[in-house]
Amino acid sequence: MGWLEKLTSIEALEDAAFDADLVAELEQSAAELSAARPIRFSTPTFKEYATSELKGCGKNSFPAFSVTGSACALDCDHCQAKILEPMIPATTPEMLDRKVRDLILLQDLQGFLLSGGSNRRNEIKYERYYPVIEKLKRDFPYLKIAIHSALLDERRAKLMESAGVDTAMMDVIGAEETIRQVYHLDRPVEDFEATLAALCSTSMEVVPHIVIGLHYGRILGEARALDICARHGIHSLVLVVIMPFYARPGTFATPETADIGRIFLEARRRLQTKPVNLGCARPPGMHKRVTDAYAVMAGLDGIAFPADGAVAVAEAIGRPYEQAHACCSIKVGGLSGAKSACPA
Repeated sequence: MGWLEKLTSIEALEDAAFDADLVAELEQSAAELSAARPIRFSTPTFKEYATSELKGCGKNSFPAFSVTGSACALDCDHCQAKILEPMIPATTPEMLDRKVRDLILLQDLQGFLLSGGSNRRNEIKYERYYPVIEKLKRDFPYLKIAIHSALLDERRAKLMESAGVDTAMMDVIGAEETIRQVYHLDRPVEDFEATLAALCSTSMEVVPHIVIGLHYGRILGEARALDICARHGIHSLVLVVIMPFYARPGTFATPETADIGRIFLEARRRLQTKPVNLGCARPPGMHKRVTDAYAVMAGLDGIAFPADGAVAVAEAIGRPYEQAHACCSIKVGGLSGAKSACPA
């Protein structure tokens, strides 16, 4: 039975529309790119989560903190700072220290994501938080700390490394038009590559993100962004899909799932030895189910908050999987080929 036939037998996907040519190409590529490659389904505690196939974890084991609360000077068209709203405010170093220590004591916190809104140059000033990170890592060496770096130079990357940050994340944008029009930012693509190079000069695990459809739902610059990521010694790559409901009504289209699936396949081909994950952000509903099915078939290594049907697709095409309650950008143990339970 071919993959397209297997998809039609999955209840969660019975009303889904798949591109037959793309599914055939994914199946043909599997022997070279993804045969029996394991996949991790990440369910971090950024939000409540449950499907018919996987359950979320009630513990706040990997939360996200924002050093600016819900404020962001860029006010990008695709986000308008809404992505910051569910994060825990930590607008002073003392607040971050107190909240992290409380969560370690009360809820067995294992790590956290530090983020925030950018200034008008797409920079986030984390320096005053580094003494707190140093103390937390000294007192709790097992903590895994990830950070959204925004744009920076090599000196600031080294300061981040010295503080004890484990994982640095940044968005890589491959089109000048997108930087200017969507981000309202007067900086070239080269500044994004320079930031990636600066981060890769450290010992941190560097995990760039590419937003598919960032240019108002059009595919523009994604191939160049993949080229940039392939040129540097990154740890892994995270792909996300634009979510139009964050934007002003009518400004963004929703990218076609087949176009997204082709970018998944191209990313897998260009980064064959690096983990490529599908991150938290992508449109909901049947669009998400089809997108996640393409991610599984393309050989991506992880999916955050997988849709119903993703596990069934993995089982149908013979990919072992497990569940992890951490951000998909954080490396958490080895895959065993079976779902993990919510830790006690």
